[in-house]
Amino acid sequence: MTTHLSAPPAGHRLTLPRVLRSEWHKLWTVRSTWITLLSSSLLTLGVGITMGATYESGGGDGDVDTVLLSLIGLQFAHVALGVLGILVTAGEYATGMIRATVTAVPGRLPVLWTKAAVYAAVTLAVTTATAFVTFAAAQLFFEGTDQQAAFGDPGVLRALTGSSAAVTLLGLVALGLGALLRSVPGAIGAFIGGVMVLPEVVGMLPYDIVHDALEYFPDSATTILLSADPVPGAPSPAEALIAMVLWAAAALGAAALRLRRSDV
Repeated sequence: MTTHLSAPPAGHRLTLPRVLRSEWHKLWTVRSTWITLLSSSLLTLGVGITMGATYESGGGDGDVDTVLLSLIGLQFAHVALGVLGILVTAGEYATGMIRATVTAVPGRLPVLWTKAAVYAAVTLAVTTATAFVTFAAAQLFFEGTDQQAAFGDPGVLRALTGSSAAVTLLGLVALGLGALLRSVPGAIGAFIGGVMVLPEVVGMLPYDIVHDALEYFPDSATTILLSADPVPGAPSPAEALIAMVLWAAAALGAAALRLRRSDV
């Protein structure tokens, strides 16, 4: 006798919006999300205010870009946000929750894409708000100095939004590494080593082609995007942004490939 299996009720069908909503709830129900986002914002704001409060015209930082000086704390906060990206993916492997996740979403890849989309949306919103508030707060102290600037000055708005984009894309690189390596310590080591240590080591090589290539590495590209004024001899902000997008795409693409080809 042939048994016909009926389609699941419409209310129980798996859809992309439902997977997206699931990943949204996962992100916000983990305490580390709140702690990381709050601490990274406070760190950026605190360092920006400190730089403004202690700055004097004619000092050693007079030639530093105004936006870069105001948001220098963001260059430290991006490590914490990168770790959060790793926890979004590798954290599920550490707890074993990934098995339930891929059982509920057999296609697997929607899980990765929705994790990346939710993380990117949250990180971009938080870092953008932090960048604008920090710049405004720092300018209260920079007023009357050679670092005084306004939102309407050339390159300022681009640098503020570019800084948020750079940190978000760095976080997506970390998220991809977490899904690729499936180990929180391993992904953190790869992220910090690849973003912060490797360029310094490779930069010691006495070859022009190496130094030209390093301009497109995440660390250098982030500095370019954080600067309101063009960085002499460096790629343009548009080129730096494209480089960051390609780094994030490469990390997520490698993670997607492993997710499709290997068991959980």
